[in-house]
Amino acid sequence: MSTEANVAVARRVFDDLFSQGKLDAADEIYAPDHTSHDAQAPGVNGAAAMKHYIGMYRAAFPDLHMAVDDIVAEGDKVVIRWTARGTHRGELMGVPPTGKQAVVTGINIIRVKDGRVAEEWINWDTLGLLQQLGVAPKM
Repeated sequence: MSTEANVAVARRVFDDLFSQGKLDAADEIYAPDHTSHDAQAPGVNGAAAMKHYIGMYRAAFPDLHMAVDDIVAEGDKVVIRWTARGTHRGELMGVPPTGKQAVVTGINIIRVKDGRVAEEWINWDTLGLLQQLGVAPKM
């Protein structure tokens, strides 16, 4: 696949899944053997697990929007720097809704194989999210 096609697949994670909540699109986006390397979500691999994981965040932040800030792509890898914004209106991993707005940034490195996301490495400001929700002390 071309670099442009790989970028289009990678963008769907942010546009279709996280921002628009089209969770069924995960079956088209993720490879059957998809592996995610995210310290905050160990073992979240494959389309079904990603639907559940993204659905959890969409339930906690119903107005969730993930903006793609930068994209760098070469070969089968696409790097996306992103900013997520949303209002905490539902439970998130035991944290009751706070009604607070949160803004979080992160970077994903996505490897595309045969037109699907095969592997990804994710690093995002989890502590910043918890601090904004008031469940972790500010440093």
